[in-house]
Amino acid sequence: MKADVQPTISAAVPLAKGHGNETYTALVWRRLKRSWTGMIGLILVCLLMVMTIFAEFFAPVDPKLTGVGFAPPQTISMTDRDGNFVFPPRTYQIRETEEFDPVTFQPIVGPDYENPQTLGFFVKGFEYRLFGLIPAQRHFFGATDGSPVNFLGTDKFGRDVLSRIIYGSRISLMIALTVVFIITVVGTTVGMVSGYFGGRLDAWVQRFVELVLAFPQLPLYLALTSLIPVTAPTNVFLAFVIFVMSALGWAQMSREVRGKTLALARIDYVRAAMAIGATDRRIIFQHIFPNVMSHVIVAVTLAIPNVVLLESFLGFLGFAVKPPLISWGLMLQDTATYSVIGSYPWILAPVGFVLVTVFAFNALGDGLRDAVDPY
Repeated sequence: MKADVQPTISAAVPLAKGHGNETYTALVWRRLKRSWTGMIGLILVCLLMVMTIFAEFFAPVDPKLTGVGFAPPQTISMTDRDGNFVFPPRTYQIRETEEFDPVTFQPIVGPDYENPQTLGFFVKGFEYRLFGLIPAQRHFFGATDGSPVNFLGTDKFGRDVLSRIIYGSRISLMIALTVVFIITVVGTTVGMVSGYFGGRLDAWVQRFVELVLAFPQLPLYLALTSLIPVTAPTNVFLAFVIFVMSALGWAQMSREVRGKTLALARIDYVRAAMAIGATDRRIIFQHIFPNVMSHVIVAVTLAIPNVVLLESFLGFLGFAVKPPLISWGLMLQDTATYSVIGSYPWILAPVGFVLVTVFAFNALGDGLRDAVDPY
């Protein structure tokens, strides 16, 4: 009599490789990779962070160096003055001529064809200290002879626009990340505590949240930032701006987290933890907090561009950052008149970086939202 042969489960139904014990993080990453807009946003955010961290390396010119005011951008050319093909590429520095504009009576500027500038990667330029410690003078792209190259032109003081934009990304993104961090910590904590305990505490907290949300933010920003005298140190002014933005921005995050907490507090495993005598602190931080983190992460990626736009707007009005600090909003003060925009349109270059930053974080936030909660 033949023995019965019973095939094992692994032999009958082969398991898909890599999907047996997939973690939640791996599952979110797999879903995020399917979103092309989310991946584009992630790549752009990473590039922005690298540019911000290594601003000295990517800036081709010293942002404080002055030259010809409102010089137009230098174009990269693969031909010489006679139209012959040359390699490596070159550009021509903008110089003032002896002729004058009949309308503005300003000296006419033009390219200096007699002294071409050869371009290259990892060239030597102005000296700086990487991370404030390591002395260096290598730059990602620029003239091989170390002379200044203005790829996006200069401002009214003759300072390189591209280099100031790269340096300004540090202040703008630092303000955005700091404000969003404070908003996230305060808003998440208040929202979870209010939603979990409920009752009279929740009622009083929500009335205060509604009071904060009811404030007209723009007039309040202008009024509060005007309280600091012009002679105040830049770090004090910057800290006050961050405090004002954070104080008025945490309420919306708190309201959203409270709604998630109210739903989670009625789930069976939370009620079971209450029944076995788990402390409120343990329930909040080990059962509710991990489940609201997915919503918080998405909210953070969507809040950063809002703060970047707010800082740019307040900087344009002169209420965010004071010189000698550099930010995108402060650079936009040069575009206050139509005559400047019409005559020197390259001054609007910071707007392009603001739009790219807003698109990058919004695209990443949309991709994360679909990856975290696909239903």
